[in-house]
Amino acid sequence: MRRFVTSLIAIITLVGGYYSLRGADAGLTGTPAIRYSLDKLGVLASVLMIGAHPDDENTGVIAYLARGRKVRTGYLSLTRGEGGQNLLGNEQGDYLGALRTQELLAARRLDGASQYFTRAIDFGFTKTASETLEKWGHDRILSDIVWVIRQQQPDVILLCFSGTPADGHGQHQVSAILGREAFDAAADPSKFPEQLKWVKPWQAKRIMQARFTPPGGAAAGSGGAGRAGAAGASGRPAVAVNASIDGRDGARAPAAPEADSVTLPVGDYDPVLGRSYREIAVSSRDQHKSQAMVQTMSFGAQTTGLILRGGEAAKSDLLDGVDTSWSRVPGGARVGELISNAKRDFDDLHPEKTVSSLLEARSLITALATSGQQWAQWKIGEIDQAIALCAGVRVEAQANAFAYVPGSTADVKLTAINRSHLPLSLAGIRIDGWDAAKPDVKDRALPYNREESVNVKVTVPKDRPLSQPFWLVKPHRGDTYDIEDQALIGRADIVPEVNVTFDLTVDGRPFSVTEPLHYRYADPSRDEFVRPVVVEPRVSIVLPSKNFVVATGTVREISVLVRALSANQAGELVFQPPSGWKVEPPKVPFDLKENGATEELKFKLTPPATPGTGDFKIVANLPGGSSVATAVNTIDYGHIPAQTIFDISGGKMAAVKMQVLAKRVGYVMGSDDMMPEAIRQMGCQVDLLDEKTLSSGDLGVYDAIVTGLRAYAVRADLRAAQNRLLAYVNNGGTLIVQYNRLDDRRISPSVAEAFDHMGPYPFVLSQGNTERVTEEDAPVKILEPSSPIVRAPNTIGAADFQGWIQERGVYFADTWDPKYQTPFETHDTGEKELKGALLYARYGKGAYIYTSFSWFREMPAGVPGAFRIFANLLSAGRAGE
Repeated sequence: MRRFVTSLIAIITLVGGYYSLRGADAGLTGTPAIRYSLDKLGVLASVLMIGAHPDDENTGVIAYLARGRKVRTGYLSLTRGEGGQNLLGNEQGDYLGALRTQELLAARRLDGASQYFTRAIDFGFTKTASETLEKWGHDRILSDIVWVIRQQQPDVILLCFSGTPADGHGQHQVSAILGREAFDAAADPSKFPEQLKWVKPWQAKRIMQARFTPPGGAAAGSGGAGRAGAAGASGRPAVAVNASIDGRDGARAPAAPEADSVTLPVGDYDPVLGRSYREIAVSSRDQHKSQAMVQTMSFGAQTTGLILRGGEAAKSDLLDGVDTSWSRVPGGARVGELISNAKRDFDDLHPEKTVSSLLEARSLITALATSGQQWAQWKIGEIDQAIALCAGVRVEAQANAFAYVPGSTADVKLTAINRSHLPLSLAGIRIDGWDAAKPDVKDRALPYNREESVNVKVTVPKDRPLSQPFWLVKPHRGDTYDIEDQALIGRADIVPEVNVTFDLTVDGRPFSVTEPLHYRYADPSRDEFVRPVVVEPRVSIVLPSKNFVVATGTVREISVLVRALSANQAGELVFQPPSGWKVEPPKVPFDLKENGATEELKFKLTPPATPGTGDFKIVANLPGGSSVATAVNTIDYGHIPAQTIFDISGGKMAAVKMQVLAKRVGYVMGSDDMMPEAIRQMGCQVDLLDEKTLSSGDLGVYDAIVTGLRAYAVRADLRAAQNRLLAYVNNGGTLIVQYNRLDDRRISPSVAEAFDHMGPYPFVLSQGNTERVTEEDAPVKILEPSSPIVRAPNTIGAADFQGWIQERGVYFADTWDPKYQTPFETHDTGEKELKGALLYARYGKGAYIYTSFSWFREMPAGVPGAFRIFANLLSAGRAGE
């Protein structure tokens, strides 16, 4: 278990981050950054917004409060967005949660707020609050919300949703239901009294609901308090202009109009920042790139209404009745005066003249913080940052690599630069985390604009655990994370391996700046980046898949890669299969001389004759009795810092009675896609089809062609090749189209045109979330027992729909031409029957299939029945002859 320090600092410092150096806090450098910092020092007010997911937050309100009003603003997302879909790549589950965590942190760096989470895991779309509470546990998540409220002591709580079915998503509903409960529970010492060892009960003045106003468009319907908007003339709910790819903005019942208590001018322009809060909100929301949230910039006036949901009414402003000055802190009046003086006397050309007043204020704030005044404790970090900005101080702790193994030593360069003419000195440097001698820099003068550095060696303790994100250290507890350290609940970012504090003085008066140890590098084609320094194992075991499905009566060869993460790694790779499986050879030696060297090792798997599922593990046995059973995975996109996640080099193996008639399959990659490897597990050759192949290649060499998720939205070459694909079907091929979203018609006229002619015969997709099945165990009826989809080459029955995960399917077809068969029917409890999960039609000599079943989740998860059914889809052209 990782060693985390439970302390006041750990409790109140919940947001960190690593990011593209040139993309951080865009626009907030120099004078704008200083003026913003000085203004914020004088504002003692706090607002906490509560939603369910990444992208639920009202970035217009956040930017207005944090950047405009300089209010201490936070967004508490109950989940990290693990259950959504991914436009960028194939990350799902925990990996998608890690990606979206960093996207939220990138958004907060732009809009100026802080980010928090509970232990809840996004288990996918659900239509009811009751299912959400059953999976999460009412008290478990309520306690987390109460914990964050008691930590952050918001004067006002803002809800993103109403807590009613009008919110659509059950997790949306729960965020507001529990948010309203937490408003009262946080003030009640009898609620979660175990927290009171660290925090005190806290009563916010009021709780309000923020109407969702898309920063890139007009406010959603005036009658709705949620994010979707009112129903349009067709009777279907209007589509929000920035609906996420997760489909969380779907059908909601129109709400009765409610009068706003107050309105916020979120479109106001800030001349110091050079942008309106609406513009900042658009840039913030653009960071949700895995959800396709990038939009064009918007300008001009815009307001957002707030509705009172509890507490004291607000007459004209959400902070009515809140003392936002230093007078709210006993003994703080003098601090307020000094801050006001610093703001008044600030000289853009000589910001260093402000430092003296700030240092005097710092001395008073330090005394107040020592006496236990919470606001003073929060403001220490802010005033140190303001002093550093005014003094032109830059410090950095730079490692010579981003990854180290236990027992290794990092060469670290510690740098400080004084870019003012103030008499600054580096009083000392403190290194916290790994083992290091105290740097010998006591009272070193910092001349003007000259880099002063010291090189130190920092050793990773031999027993140091791997740098797993803290919420992933232990296995999930159902649909929540198991986090032992109370201080880490609520925290957003990973815990840095090493923190370095630079203690500085100006004429003997102290201030400090703390930076995490990082690795800075440049990608010539992208940008300059920093990434966190991590501890990783000596070798990494890379599997082609987390789970394997092998047909009984066959032999499957798999390749496993062993990668050295430090030099001179030799040993044996041992394959530990489930009972009844045969592996040849059972172990294979490897010898890797150089750091980064990789060796491919092959094993042949023979499943037992009887179908079944069991666990496997692949272990690297190293000299000295040590072993590694870990895969090292990196999430690396340009808009976030690279993230390292460790996984067990093992999973599940299933022996399945399965046949597939297709031998060679073409795959048109869409988004969020790990399907090609899953299809390879059936014994098929899978080729990824590029633009040239789609436009002019011989498609007839493929027994089946499969289009990936939302491929018609993201692949212009696929849309252009539609007539060729239908001709391929007519000549005897099989075309399988996985789900697309009706909302994607808005992307461009060519997408809309493609959606109108996606199949050989017309069909129309359902709108939003109106026709999807969220219960993974929902019964499935077989409506066409004689269909080749059901009978050949595998006979499909109820058992093939057992063991599915998260959902049955999404974005079903709504209406279709009678030439299509609908072999299956399924629906959520208490809802109407849905037959649009799979459409099948013969077309010429071949077969066309549109399917909204969630193969992209079930097959990578190794669900045996999903493989058997999909084998029939691949075989449909031949089986239906």
